Amino acid sequence: MIENPFYAPAMQGDFKLHDLQDLLLESGETLRGARLAYRTFGTLNAEKSNAVLVTTWFSGTGKVMQDVYVGEGHALDPDRYFIVIVDQLGSGVSSSPQNTPAPQAMAKFPKLSIGDDVRAQHRLLTERFGIERLALIVGGSMGGQQAYEWAVAHPEMVERVAPIAATARISLHQRIFVESLKEAITSDPRWNAGWYASGLDVRDGMDRMARIVAVLGWSTAFYQEERWRSVVGMSSLDDFINGVMKAYFEPMDPNVLLSQMHKWQRADVSRHSGGDLAKALARISAKTMIMPISHDQFFPPHECEADCALVPNALLRVIQSPEGHMGLNGFEPGYMQQVDRYLGELLAA
Repeated sequence: MIENPFYAPAMQGDFKLHDLQDLLLESGETLRGARLAYRTFGTLNAEKSNAVLVTTWFSGTGKVMQDVYVGEGHALDPDRYFIVIVDQLGSGVSSSPQNTPAPQAMAKFPKLSIGDDVRAQHRLLTERFGIERLALIVGGSMGGQQAYEWAVAHPEMVERVAPIAATARISLHQRIFVESLKEAITSDPRWNAGWYASGLDVRDGMDRMARIVAVLGWSTAFYQEERWRSVVGMSSLDDFINGVMKAYFEPMDPNVLLSQMHKWQRADVSRHSGGDLAKALARISAKTMIMPISHDQFFPPHECEADCALVPNALLRVIQSPEGHMGLNGFEPGYMQQVDRYLGELLAA
């Protein structure tokens, strides 16, 4: 274990930890003393019918979802819904490589799956709150992969589901892309097979990874139109890469990011149906709204549209954002205005 202040309450705000004790993973290994970080907003009604689950994406934490997606004036309004934001396993806040004791610490942290996340979240909701049905599950990117997993694995429990900028099965293109992110980190001479004393020891590798993420995370329009000036207030391209991309990842833990990458590369609900994606998505009974981002190069709209065609009665709502996948962070007001409008439509259905 190592201390990393980025994942502490001083940076992440107030959250609670649900003790899962020993969690049996899809890999067959057991994560000992597993804990799931969560935060809640609003009040669970007597019927327990107003619960909304919000899931997190790669490198993101519950604090980001809280700040951008939840609050008065948003579709996810605590005055109307009981909102549970959950940090995925391996996120740095829930049980993760840097905060788990030996013999599962650091490079020996177990390999996780999106399915493991959903089983842990299911236990949290049923054990802690007695929730048997969710009014909505919403998440972006890896959070959207968790939303798909929920809808396929527990169709009886999900009333509505909204995957944002995500697909139900990872593409080969993304698997290769994520492998390059892994190699950027692990090729750092100070990586030391995952046994570094501080994440900052691996700064060169993390910086390389940040630059690679910048290639597909933002759209070509973002660069061609020099939108880094107006959207994130940077004065030049170098200023943007150093002051936004590298600065964003620098305080994080490399093993944490690698743990999430492992899940990202293997997200695939078709494993529930012998590899048949159509059969897996046909299991979804929830009211489904699939929301790709117009300029997304991670999860291009046409891939999301293909999933939509396989989900019974699913709706497609394309979020127009020249920022691409990184638009998820709500840099431009127009993004959240669209998300709130579409989620409001789904919640009213």
